[in-house]
Amino acid sequence: MDPTHHYYTQHAAEFFHSTVGVDMAPIRQRFIARLPPGGHILDAGCGSGRDARAFAEAGFRVTAFDASAELARLASAHCGFEVVARRFEDVDEVAQFDGIWCCASLLHVPLADMPETLARVWTALRPGGTLYVSFEHGSGEREHGGRRFTDADEARLRAWFDRMSQNSTTPESKRGQEIIEHVRRGLTVHLFVGDGKLAGGKAARFVYRGRAAYESHLGSGPINVVSAV
Repeated sequence: MDPTHHYYTQHAAEFFHSTVGVDMAPIRQRFIARLPPGGHILDAGCGSGRDARAFAEAGFRVTAFDASAELARLASAHCGFEVVARRFEDVDEVAQFDGIWCCASLLHVPLADMPETLARVWTALRPGGTLYVSFEHGSGEREHGGRRFTDADEARLRAWFDRMSQNSTTPESKRGQEIIEHVRRGLTVHLFVGDGKLAGGKAARFVYRGRAAYESHLGSGPINVVSAV
C-alpha cells in the first residue's frame, strides 16, 4: 500500500478531528465568489468533508471524494451526503464542474504524476470554471510523518499550468469549437502564439489559457492558487 494512503487509513479519525474545525471561510469565499449560484463543485480529496459541507450549506451542488475509504466514511457522516472513496487517477469527467476545490490534496500526488493529474482535473472543469489548489511552499518531493509531499513554488505552478494551457488545437477540434463558441457568446478568450510559430509561413496554432491569481503567502505557508479557465 502507498505509504500516504496507509497513513490516512491508520490515522483517519485523528486527521478528521484535527482538520474539521480549521477555518477556511475566507479562502472559500474567494472561491465561491467566482462561481454561479448553485453551481456544481467537486471537492477533490476532501479529507474531513469540512469544505464540502460548507459548500453544500451555501447552496451549491457538491460532489466529493477522498482516496481514504475511512475518511470518506467520516466525511459522509459529517456532510450528510455520500462522499465516495476515489483517487485522482479515477477522475474522468469532462467539463462537468463549475468549480473544483483541491485543498491540500494534490500535494500528495507524486511529482512525476502531477502533469497528468492536473490535466485530468482541468478536463473535468467547465469552460469558465474555477480551480483552487494548495501546496506547501517549496520545491521537489519529500516524506514527512509517514506521508509523501510534493511542494511547489510559483514558478513550478506556472510551469504546470502553462503546460496544460499550451496544448495546440485546431478549429475543428472539440477545444477549438469551444473557443469559437466563447467568442460568439462575447466571452473573453485568451489566445497565445509561441515564438516562432509563424515561421516559414506556417499557420499559427492557437491555445486557450486561463487566468491565474496567486494569493500572497508568508514564510513556509502554503501557496493558494485560484485559476479561472
